[in-house]
Amino acid sequence: MTFAQLNLNKPLLKAITQGGYTEATPIQAEAIPHILNGKDMLGSAQTGTGKTAAFALPIIQRIQETTVPSRRKAPRALILAPTRELALQIKENFHTYSKNSPLKTAAIYGGVPKRRQIQTLKRGVDIIVATPGRLLDLMEMGILSLSTIDFYVLDEADRMLDMGFIPDVKKITGALPSKHQTMLFSATLPKSILNLSKALLQDPVRVEVAKDNAPLETINQAVYFVNKSDKPALLSDVLNETAVKSALVFVRTRQGANRLTKNLNGSGLNVDAIHGDKSQSQRQQTLRNFKLGKTQVLIATDVASRGIDIDALSHVINYDLPETPEAYLHRIGRTARAGRLGSSLSFCSSEETHLLKAIQKHIGMTVPVEGNHRFKLERTPRTQDGSNPKHKKKRKNPDFGKRRKYAFKPTSKRKNTYKNPAYSQR
Repeated sequence: MTFAQLNLNKPLLKAITQGGYTEATPIQAEAIPHILNGKDMLGSAQTGTGKTAAFALPIIQRIQETTVPSRRKAPRALILAPTRELALQIKENFHTYSKNSPLKTAAIYGGVPKRRQIQTLKRGVDIIVATPGRLLDLMEMGILSLSTIDFYVLDEADRMLDMGFIPDVKKITGALPSKHQTMLFSATLPKSILNLSKALLQDPVRVEVAKDNAPLETINQAVYFVNKSDKPALLSDVLNETAVKSALVFVRTRQGANRLTKNLNGSGLNVDAIHGDKSQSQRQQTLRNFKLGKTQVLIATDVASRGIDIDALSHVINYDLPETPEAYLHRIGRTARAGRLGSSLSFCSSEETHLLKAIQKHIGMTVPVEGNHRFKLERTPRTQDGSNPKHKKKRKNPDFGKRRKYAFKPTSKRKNTYKNPAYSQR
C-alpha cells in the first residue's frame, strides 16, 4: 500500500517522498488509519518495521488539523521512550516528517544539564519525546504541565517494564487529562504488558503484524561454542576473516565493553563502545560515527543500544548471550531490516548453555553450530530442549539410606582420644 492511499495530507506526503519512501510497511498500513480515526491502539511490532512512522505521521497530521493559533505553544503529544538514544531517534523522525510544517519537537532525557531543555520548553513545543525519569523531574519542578496532551504514546513498553519504569509511567499517566488518545507499542506482549494495556487503553484496536520470531526469516544465525577466555581472540578472527561491513557487538557489562574495545583497537580494527558511563554528547558522537560508517564495529550493552537504527547493519554478534530470550530477538532484529539479509553470530561458553537452551525454546528452533574455527569445543550433541541423550539417569540404590545390618557384633569400641584444645579451654 502506498502512503498516498492512507489519507495523509500533502505536507506529510512531500516529506515522505523527500525521504525516499513510497510504500508503507505492514505496521504503518494497519496502524495509521486507526490512529487518524482517534482510536486507542495496542501495537506489536519488532524494531525495524517502521513503527515510529506508524504513530508519528498520523499524530502530526491530527495536530496540524486541530491546532489553535496562540502566542505560546503548549505540548499536544507526549511520546515516552525507555532510553535517551531511542528518544533522540524518535525526535529526529518527528522532525523529518514535520519539516514542511511549523510544528516543533523537543527531546527530554537525563544525562545532560536541564537548563537547555527547560529553555526549549519555555519557548513552546508541540511534541515532547521523553524518558520517564527526566520528565518527572521537570514536572515536579513545575516546569512542565501535561494538561494539554491529546496524544500519548508508550514506545517499547516491554523494555520499560524490564528497566523498572512502570511506576514512573503510571505517575505520568495520572497527570494527563482524562480525555486523550493512547497508543502502546511493544515488541512482545507478555501478560504484564497486556495488564498494563488494560489499565491505560480504552477500547483499543490491536495491531500485530510481526510475530516474536519474524526477524528469523531473513537472518542467518550461527552459534560458536568457545571457552570464555577465548572469546576475545575468536571475535578478532571473525571480524578479520568474515565479510563484516558493519557489526554491532553485544556485551553484558560496561567494563567488558571498554576492555573489548581496547583489545580490538589494538589489533587494527576501527572499534568504539557505547554504554551508560559515557556522557550523552559522547554517545551521540559514537552513534553518528557508526551510522556514517566511520566506525566499523560498535560494542554495546543492551540498554545503550536502544536507538541504534541502521538499515545496512550486516552483522549482530552476541559476544555475551543475553539473560532473556526476548532480548535475543531485540538484538538480532537490528540487522536484516527493510527486506535486507543479515547475520547473527552468538558465542556460547559452557557457563551460558542454559541461556542458549532458553533462546532455542523461545524461538522454536535449534541455532546451527559453526564449527569451523580454531577455538572449537568438542561437545556431546544435545537435543533441542538442552538434555543430553547420552547421559542416562542412574538408578537409585533401593537400600540407600537404610541402616546397615552387621553379621557380627564388634568386639570392642575405639575410644576417641582426640582432644580439641579450644574445647578444653572453655
